[in-house]
Amino acid sequence: MHQAALLGGLIRDAPHYGWEVAQPVPHDWRKMAEAVQNHVKSLNWGHRVQLQDRKVKYFNIKASFVDEHTVCGVAKGGKEILLSADHIIIATGGRPRYPTHIEGALEYGITSDDIFWLKESPGKTLVVGASYVALECAGFLTGIGLDATVMIRSIPLRGFDQQMSSMVIEHMASHGTQFLRGCAPSRVRRLPDGHLQVTWEDRTTGKEDTGTFDTVLWAIGRVPDTRSLNLEKAGVDTSPDTQKILVDSREGTSVPHIYAIGDVVEGRPELTPTAIMAGRLLVQRLFGGSSDLMDYDNVPTTVFTPLEYGCVGLSEEEAVARHGQEHVEVYHAHYKPLEFTVAGRDASQCYVKMVCLREPPQLVLGLHFLGPNAGEVTQGFALGIKCGASYAQVMRTVGIHPTCSEEVVKLRISKRSGLDPTVTGC
Repeated sequence: MHQAALLGGLIRDAPHYGWEVAQPVPHDWRKMAEAVQNHVKSLNWGHRVQLQDRKVKYFNIKASFVDEHTVCGVAKGGKEILLSADHIIIATGGRPRYPTHIEGALEYGITSDDIFWLKESPGKTLVVGASYVALECAGFLTGIGLDATVMIRSIPLRGFDQQMSSMVIEHMASHGTQFLRGCAPSRVRRLPDGHLQVTWEDRTTGKEDTGTFDTVLWAIGRVPDTRSLNLEKAGVDTSPDTQKILVDSREGTSVPHIYAIGDVVEGRPELTPTAIMAGRLLVQRLFGGSSDLMDYDNVPTTVFTPLEYGCVGLSEEEAVARHGQEHVEVYHAHYKPLEFTVAGRDASQCYVKMVCLREPPQLVLGLHFLGPNAGEVTQGFALGIKCGASYAQVMRTVGIHPTCSEEVVKLRISKRSGLDPTVTGC
């Protein structure tokens, strides 16, 4: 759906490149949703076929622990199934959180799990939350021409570099997404005409306000899917605060032969590729004679907002907190992507910064990139940072012209210098 929104932007650029495209071009939600849903269903089917080909038994049941070696589930026909194993891996993930304390939230709101399966357009949408899920959803809704508003209680993209987060918000706001900062919803009710009236409080002024929407989407975080597993019967310890499972460096729980990976685990990045690698390494240790552990440092990720934000390593705030302001050097630059030039796109928020130790050889602590194809850019540089790259080594790397990635190897201006970091373009 993010790709659908990007295509909309390219269609608007097309006339600048000589393509005679009548504007505006309407978007068909139903057609997009059907294609996306069919793709997801094909993936699910493909996984089942692969399991069958590898003679892995698959049970489509919801199970819970009976004891430390046994789980029990009920099949569709009502038949109870008991399964016992020497090793058990818990990978049940998480589910979107509903704010059950808000009147009407559960009855009238949806989550990110639901929006991808809507057969009809959500129309004018209020997205509540400031997570990457909230901003990604609001971004693609705006991109396909819908009215989208984001309600943020505190700060956007908590845990990410806050300078970069602010620039993500600036770009979205300048391209049509509306923001209600410092506000918290208190009530949702359905009006006689079918619309949803949301009441919220401005936490700065204390005043109450209301707005009318077609859809309210909650994106206020996720909860681990552990409550129905009867983990106490197996003796598996969880965090009393988050209900996530506590594990050691080998993904082992408090029970020696029970393991947990992914979003269900306390203190792990909530990222699919991280869980996949952790699971692969775990199985290799259990059955392949390996001793390799998952390394959770310098895990790259990308927020797929309209202008993508990719990062790997420490944020500027984390680097300063860990090493001290006097030991951190930040190199940065604004840039203009080649694809923005002919179409005359605004590149005010296209920005890259590299967070380094100040002392030679200036080890790279983090890289932050805001611009087109940020995931592709970040994935490439993640390898170098994982291998302990220094600022000097990055500067000796030849860039590929004219790409956005080459901006990373051209970073010469330090924030400390106070010089203007604006450059002309790729």
